[in-house]
Amino acid sequence: MSLIFNRPGRGALALIVSSLTTSAQAAGIPTLQEVTVSSRHQDLIGVADSATEGTVTAAQLRNRPLLRPAEALETIPGMIVTQHSGDGKANQYFLRGFNLDHGSDFATHVMGMPVNMASHAHGQGYMDLNFLMPELIQGIAYRKGVYAAEDGDFTTTGSARIDYRRRLDGNFAEFGLGQNGYRRLLAAGSRALGGDDAADGRQLLVAAELMGNDGPWDQPERLVRRNLLLRLSEGSASHGYALTAMSYSAHWTATEHVPERAITTGEISRYGALSPRDGGRTRRNSLSAEWARLGDSSATRASAYVIDYGLNLYSAPSGYINGPQGDQHEQADNRITWGGEARHAWFLGPALRDTEFAIGTRLRQDRISRVGLYSTEGRSRTGTVREDRITETALALFAEARTQWTPWLRSSLALRRDEISADVTALGGQYNMGNGGSVRGGQTSPKLGIVFGPFNLAGSTEFYANWGHGFHSNDARGATSHTNPADGSPIDRVPLIARARGAELGVRAAPLPGWNTSLTVWQMDLASELVFVGDEGITEPRGASRRHGLEWSNYLTPADGLIIDADLALSKARFRQPVGGGDHVPNAIPLTASVGIGVDQGGPWHGGVRLRYLGAYALEESGEHKSTPFWTANLKLGYRVSKQLQVSMDVLNLFNRHANDIEYWGGACTRNETLSGNCNGGIDGRLVHPLEPRSLRLGLRLGF
Repeated sequence: MSLIFNRPGRGALALIVSSLTTSAQAAGIPTLQEVTVSSRHQDLIGVADSATEGTVTAAQLRNRPLLRPAEALETIPGMIVTQHSGDGKANQYFLRGFNLDHGSDFATHVMGMPVNMASHAHGQGYMDLNFLMPELIQGIAYRKGVYAAEDGDFTTTGSARIDYRRRLDGNFAEFGLGQNGYRRLLAAGSRALGGDDAADGRQLLVAAELMGNDGPWDQPERLVRRNLLLRLSEGSASHGYALTAMSYSAHWTATEHVPERAITTGEISRYGALSPRDGGRTRRNSLSAEWARLGDSSATRASAYVIDYGLNLYSAPSGYINGPQGDQHEQADNRITWGGEARHAWFLGPALRDTEFAIGTRLRQDRISRVGLYSTEGRSRTGTVREDRITETALALFAEARTQWTPWLRSSLALRRDEISADVTALGGQYNMGNGGSVRGGQTSPKLGIVFGPFNLAGSTEFYANWGHGFHSNDARGATSHTNPADGSPIDRVPLIARARGAELGVRAAPLPGWNTSLTVWQMDLASELVFVGDEGITEPRGASRRHGLEWSNYLTPADGLIIDADLALSKARFRQPVGGGDHVPNAIPLTASVGIGVDQGGPWHGGVRLRYLGAYALEESGEHKSTPFWTANLKLGYRVSKQLQVSMDVLNLFNRHANDIEYWGGACTRNETLSGNCNGGIDGRLVHPLEPRSLRLGLRLGF
């Protein structure tokens, strides 16, 4: 695709704005740009600032088999999405040698709204994407590393910005049925308002989803998910507005990860549960507004949002250490999150080397009326470990200059300042009432990127060098507590901000028509590592770490309607100083690979197949105990009976691999071990959550 503007100034600015809203990428992976802008007779090819940024298009998602909504993020090269509990809970994410837990080091925004939750009841940065409706996604713009001026908290490994469609090609209702009680109804439609049927005219988009699933578990999951979307828009993402209302709720029964020995000894089956009433309920209601204007020599964007969020999560990750009644606890979170951001850019023209200078600000406040940890039996509270009220405010300012020095050299230089403050008030808990207080933290983050090219080497080739500082915030309770709320023992406070520093070198090229490839080497230093602690079911800071790795991504379109992508990611993660008997960072996956093929040439048949490989990773610091490597495959086939009728089939875990979705190492006890007196405060061992067996899902789509 080529977009050509001959008007001085506005053409290059349009290119920049496009890069900010959709990353101006060729579809899907971090590939060389396919956008050409003519300004004062000079062609500028490419606007990417690093070799590891890109976009994913709706066309790629259309033929991608998905087990869970959040697996849409697996279109990001190297990203792994798994689950260790019920499917109403946020997924587990892995990228660049990081166990991201539920989102602590990767930030996601949906239509301008942040998804990661600060000081969350279950885990810092909790990123629940179960409210996504993949069929409505227009694109996913992603960046890796800490090099973008707009990226702040939780972006140590990178960020993703997901945008929904403003207009559908046709209204539809889709019905899905599958094994293990899977059923889904999605209805979506859009219409022009005010008699203007132009693509950029005023549009109203409405979508509703109702979904249920029991899963393969001996204890049926009984997942029920409800989703509603209303979106009023006009124009485009770079010149227009959108008002979006969303409402999501879910409730479920969970089969948590279990000690592997409980399965091997026959105490439970492979898909059995130790605790009968784990699970939870959650809600997410939001209202957001986005506005953008593109002028002859400037561009402005602004957005605002308010989110009503709640979660009650019941789990017993340690099983029965404390007795035959079980170790179930409840983590509860109830909050209002509001905020917004604004950005203004000026195109300074040829006299100043075609520099684009931008300034921006972002404000977010989480008003958490009650966040707590409670001991429970069968979802009934039996005691309060801690209960707090938190108000946490984050303010950021940034400035960025992007300059085209010569036809083959451009740079981006940015400076970002983040300030976070929190007030924590203890509301309950025998040993918690002395905790709380106020805390502040801040960081100034310089960021630098240099791009050499394009050169006529192996097709159009560009070389990238990036360096920058970033961070993730820590839970405000950990930064204000001096006693352990469980037993009153003294604990050390953690800093509110964990600093990160990263660098990478990369190259992108188009060696052959239809083939785009990128190769990147990177390094990341993190001041404080988050590590899963199995016997407590939490994560905790544990020392500084260093990671480095290599990524190779490929995107091929050998024929119209045929898309092939192939990715390989290698990484090594180590603590800077030995911790717990070694320097391995637990659950840091050193090798991932994926290959996917999507076919849709406009005929009746279309579909896709994907293979994914996860290498063995250390389960604990010594590296002695490792997970079992495995690969899986998913298949999607569709057939268009007519323009208004389409049928589809998804086969998930196509070859029925008996592997584990995730593995940990930690202390736990089964019921039999406790009753026999062999628990002794917990038995260290492998904790597993089995991969779901092969399952078949059928879909019927009706257009109207």
